[in-house]
Amino acid sequence: MTRPTLFELNHLCNEESWRMFRIIGDFVEGFDALPAFLPAVTVYGSARVKEGDRVYQLAREVGVELAKAGFSVFTGGGPGVMEAANRGAFEAGGKSVGLNIDLPHEQKPNPYTTLTLNFHYFFVRKVMLVRYATAFVLLPGGLGTIDEFFETILLIQTSKIQPFPVVLVSKEYWTGLVEWLKGEVLGRGYIDEDNLDIFHIVESAQEAVERIIVWYHEHEREFVI
Repeated sequence: MTRPTLFELNHLCNEESWRMFRIIGDFVEGFDALPAFLPAVTVYGSARVKEGDRVYQLAREVGVELAKAGFSVFTGGGPGVMEAANRGAFEAGGKSVGLNIDLPHEQKPNPYTTLTLNFHYFFVRKVMLVRYATAFVLLPGGLGTIDEFFETILLIQTSKIQPFPVVLVSKEYWTGLVEWLKGEVLGRGYIDEDNLDIFHIVESAQEAVERIIVWYHEHEREFVI
């Protein structure tokens, strides 16, 4: 393996410096814009579901119910569940925010937002989706949805963020994962039993939002950004 030249090292250092400025710019844009949309609920789910799918309709109902309850709806800004949740909030006259990022196959901004922010870095967008959330609603989804679920319950479990409702919608989809957590992860002693109380499974949009409303009214004064 050849060693990098001095020119190549200088070029790399310059590139890394500019990348840092771009990361800071992403953070500043989010920090400036998003506090105006509180209280907000972040909704996750598959980017691949289409209008007419049961999950799309469920996400749309979640958006409607959240808007009616006075919450802004935050999503990743793309298609599928994100579009459906934004659409429900938008059509209900609520605040609908999309935190968009460019992906090669799936991610184009959906048209149902009152604000769209474009991020260059996945990790910055993830920070924003957590930082300004009063609650998380997770519908059936793929690796990104599952990643957000586990990362968030870990942050709550380790007290890195304040506890808030993490609501999984669709018993059919989520029960198998939860049973695995109980049987294998808890069964082997890798987590404590009360870790399973960090999240809850519900079946309908109404149940999800009612749980969030009750929690928010009980903790509104404690909720510090």
